[in-house]
Amino acid sequence: MRSCSVRTREPRPANRPQRPQRLPPPQPLLVILGPTAVGKTRLALALARRLGGEIISADSAQVYRGMDIGTDKPSAAERAAVPHHLVDIRDPDEPFSVADFKRLAEAAVRDIAARRRLPILAGGTGFYIRAVTEGFSLAPPGADPALRRRLQEEAGTHGPQALHAKLAALDPVAAGRIHPHNVKRVVRALEVCLLTGRPFSSFEGDRPAGESPYDALKIGLTRHRDDLYRRIAERVEDQLRRGLVEEVRRLLEQGCSPDLPALRALAYKEPIAYLRGEVSWEEMVRILMRNNRRYAKRQWTWFRRERGVEWFNLSETPEAEVEEAVIRRVREKGWPLTPSPPAPGAGR
Repeated sequence: MRSCSVRTREPRPANRPQRPQRLPPPQPLLVILGPTAVGKTRLALALARRLGGEIISADSAQVYRGMDIGTDKPSAAERAAVPHHLVDIRDPDEPFSVADFKRLAEAAVRDIAARRRLPILAGGTGFYIRAVTEGFSLAPPGADPALRRRLQEEAGTHGPQALHAKLAALDPVAAGRIHPHNVKRVVRALEVCLLTGRPFSSFEGDRPAGESPYDALKIGLTRHRDDLYRRIAERVEDQLRRGLVEEVRRLLEQGCSPDLPALRALAYKEPIAYLRGEVSWEEMVRILMRNNRRYAKRQWTWFRRERGVEWFNLSETPEAEVEEAVIRRVREKGWPLTPSPPAPGAGR
């Protein structure tokens, strides 16, 4: 028997298109970039003092403890006056990748901005700066050759469609983006899923790759070549006077292998060759200066491709004028900054 109901049926709601999720407003970020020895540190310190900022080091070697002279870390007095982040956070034998830097730098920006102070990303490692400012996603660096080989063999035995189906079960979002015949990408996505316990797509963040979460003001510093090379020579001589070779000797005596990636960095591999008796003092100095000049050229090549940079030539414009110009640009931005004393323990 059919049931007779006198209850009035509520009309079904019309299918309305869902509004796209609103992203949070971009956070202010001042970026100071340029080649080695150009004057980034001095400008960043001056701006931090005047604008209530904290500095996030974008230098791939300053993260390592005990590597002070060769990386020209800020002095104890400078770090006491202005909080610094991402300095002295790893031992030289600990791995550190661009993915690690991106994660820690973004956390530092959030922490600084939450206290309504100005995050200042300053340094010369272009890939690190771009990883933060351009917002591209980075999969975790971990890899398992045995697992990767097994997955490749599975694709060869059962076909790429079967491997893609496995990915679809673990990470439907990634599977929808990767063609089944792109076996290399399917294998990598599965490798990440199985190693981390997280979907491969979860490492892509909340914004599309290439969309920056920051309202970044990028300030680029440069100098005429002869001026920059003179400053490089002066820096190398100053590092040697302050005990660069003794610093390298101490690291080796503490058990750091000369083959560590950290000790293959500029200003460390050259003294190691001298301490091994492979080159004379004079030759070491010559190679140090040459390698610094080559590094500056590579940095300039990279930074020329950086988008949205406002460049200042410090060979033509006094540093004080550049400082004032940057402060005007910051004020034009209208960033909601209410400088307050740094939090206890800020800067790490």
